[in-house]
Amino acid sequence: MLLQLLSVLWEALSLQVVLVFLATFLLLADYKRNIRPRNYPPGPMPLPLLGNMLHVDFKKAHISLQKLIEKYGNVYSLQVGSMRFVVVNGLHLVKEALVHQGENFVDRPNSPGTQEMFGSSGLVFSNGLIWKQQRRFALSTLRNFGLGKRTLEERIQEETRYLNEAIEAEKGQPFDPHFQINNAVSNIICSITFGDRFDYHDSRFHNLLHLFDEASHLQGSFWSMLYDAFPTVMKHLPGPHQTLFKKWGQLKSFVREIIEKHKEDWNPSEPRDFIDAYLNEMAKEDAPSSFHEESLLQSTLDLFFAGTETTSTTLRWALLYMALYPEIQAKVQAEIDSVIGQSRQPAMDDRDSMPYTNAVVHEIQRISNIVPSNVPRMTTKDTTLAGFHIPKGTIMLANLTSVLFDKDEWETPNEFNPGHFLENDQFMKREAFLPFSAGKRACLGEQLARTELFLFFTALIQKFTFQAPKNETLSREYRMGLALSPLPYRICAFSR
Repeated sequence: MLLQLLSVLWEALSLQVVLVFLATFLLLADYKRNIRPRNYPPGPMPLPLLGNMLHVDFKKAHISLQKLIEKYGNVYSLQVGSMRFVVVNGLHLVKEALVHQGENFVDRPNSPGTQEMFGSSGLVFSNGLIWKQQRRFALSTLRNFGLGKRTLEERIQEETRYLNEAIEAEKGQPFDPHFQINNAVSNIICSITFGDRFDYHDSRFHNLLHLFDEASHLQGSFWSMLYDAFPTVMKHLPGPHQTLFKKWGQLKSFVREIIEKHKEDWNPSEPRDFIDAYLNEMAKEDAPSSFHEESLLQSTLDLFFAGTETTSTTLRWALLYMALYPEIQAKVQAEIDSVIGQSRQPAMDDRDSMPYTNAVVHEIQRISNIVPSNVPRMTTKDTTLAGFHIPKGTIMLANLTSVLFDKDEWETPNEFNPGHFLENDQFMKREAFLPFSAGKRACLGEQLARTELFLFFTALIQKFTFQAPKNETLSREYRMGLALSPLPYRICAFSR
């Protein structure tokens, strides 16, 4: 009896010893990992295993990052799980990192989540020679299919007619403009990448846009960050991160189908779109090894995502702000009536003659702040920033919010004020206007986005007056995702 009791006690004690040893080992390993390099940027003390996850409100992450500036200055560090970040704030230091030290901060980190969805191919998350080859090819191909040319402008003007018809069909009744705008904007990039546009009532197209919308929201969520912090555990647990991977898989399947259909009637001598041009590149005997089918799939998804999400989100903010500020909407309409009238569509040649409208478009981009932090970068070698040592392989976040809302750069940073871009009633460029980021990794589709924003916005305000529905209050509340987007809202569009 005594021997049995001693045996049970020993087994229990052994288990406790093992558990205590394991816990001690994990804490020591975490402590060792958390030791900051010499002269590393300051930051809040990370908790064991969690790091600084509790210091950031992931529903309003950009606000949390702004508050930390007050205590730690314009360059500070954070840790999420095992991942270390350096957050860079303010116009001078953001440009120093992205432009003047562009080569030192040019890479993308390959986090577990991005590896799961994007791999290391495509346009956004590739690095080194692969990224240079893919970006060079994409820019050249986009130009060949109209970027910066009159043909693309005409394509956007045609799509504005379809969008105006869809909104006019609402007959002044309250409606959510989300998917009408998404349809219109995505059709532009679809015509470039897929060679065709989709009808607004096409069920497969609607499904595609819903998948993109859900994936975009989930990718910028707390669950996505949690997966990056603890991938070994999270990949075995249910949750929204698993939904994200499922949605992304469905998006890949949709694009794969389109690629396969392109192969069936592909004519190398007459490329119709980006996919055909990429197939041509793959078929060359001396084609670089980075041009393969998985890279085609990922580059196509990258273009579609970049060409839809940011511009459509900005336009949704634009209609919301016009309804919230009717006096500004009326001034835009007055300028449109004076320069363009009602008998023809807006054109890019009109922009220089419309300083107020141009200022309003820029101010919408500034205050809507749809990409609060630059897509993460990673140092390619040891470097120094603001006197701090930044080791090779450090993840860097350029906090664009700190630039777009800097009280030293903008007269009234927290107010919607088109005057930020006007001087003596003429449009004025501002150095602190960086919604497309800057440097070598600046937005590939900036020129396309600028063209779309001016033409779609001007065409909509030319034809309609946007107002809040009777007895409803519009809100500037938002949700975080890949883009900071307005919460769903309803609006009324009255024909002019």
